[in-house]
Amino acid sequence: MARRANDYDEDDVRVRPGRRGSRPRTRIRPAHEDAVPAFVTAVDRGRYRCLVAAGGPGERAVTAMRARELGRKSVVVGDRVALVGDVSGAPDTLARIVRIEPRTSTLRRTADDTDPFERVIVANADQLVVVTALADPEPRPRLIDRTLVAAYDAGMEPLLALTKADLADPADLVAEYAPLGVPYVVTERGGDLAAVRGRLSGRISVLVGHSGVGKSTLVNALVPDAERAVSHVNAVTGRGRHTSSSALALELPGRDGWIIDTPGVRSFGLAHVDPANVIDAFEDLAEGAAERCPPRCDHLRDDCGLDGWVADGRASRARLDSLRRLLRAREGGDDAGDA
Repeated sequence: MARRANDYDEDDVRVRPGRRGSRPRTRIRPAHEDAVPAFVTAVDRGRYRCLVAAGGPGERAVTAMRARELGRKSVVVGDRVALVGDVSGAPDTLARIVRIEPRTSTLRRTADDTDPFERVIVANADQLVVVTALADPEPRPRLIDRTLVAAYDAGMEPLLALTKADLADPADLVAEYAPLGVPYVVTERGGDLAAVRGRLSGRISVLVGHSGVGKSTLVNALVPDAERAVSHVNAVTGRGRHTSSSALALELPGRDGWIIDTPGVRSFGLAHVDPANVIDAFEDLAEGAAERCPPRCDHLRDDCGLDGWVADGRASRARLDSLRRLLRAREGGDDAGDA
């Protein structure tokens, strides 16, 4: 008996082919239970250098690519990831990153203060080292302020690293940031780095600063085999030339922590920053804001309750002035500055 066009048997299989092939689509993702944990130390044109078994007898560097199933999730230096495929680390082998573990911190910035696109620079660092020269080039407090705001927003502890003390006295800059309570170290060319090493010991620290401040010189002194290129400051513009083109994680001698060197920056957009994350870093003022400030107070208004809090002796005027300077830096405008 002839079959009508609309009749079909149970054995018939009809699958609408996808655009890229005939296999049926599925939302089920593999669990990758045998994936190997790794730490991302460098990123270069879609390839990721990952350290497997860090600190153990089987420690090795593995080159990996991002698996398609990660979608648009970015992988950055400092990420802890899971690898499958060839994880031997042998030449010309390639593994796949199939999972990014939850991040403990993310250092982010935008191109400017109106840009809605956030760029994650580094993941899982617990200390942000703001490197600035005391001379050649001159300090740029506006960039320092904005970098501190990014540190507070990321939940990272800031550290000021003041370089080239052989060219200028650090006293004025130290005094300017004293009300913030930010720790600092001072270095000079060929000087003792014991204080710096003490602050970096046992931590994952990311170094940020504009070009020419001596960041790469500091990295080379801390990690002698780093061989980071060193720039020179233009005598006309007073600016340095970018020498580091991408972030790189380097282990300190004696396995005493990690430093992540980043390319020199000329701007640090803060469009993504929540002001509440900034004031939370000022415990003495955050308490006053909770008790006395009106809802959604930006702490720059005339009716801000922090002025009364300070007048009652609960916090210092210098601390409040510093907080407001950081909040204005976040707002951009004249305080945004060119780094």
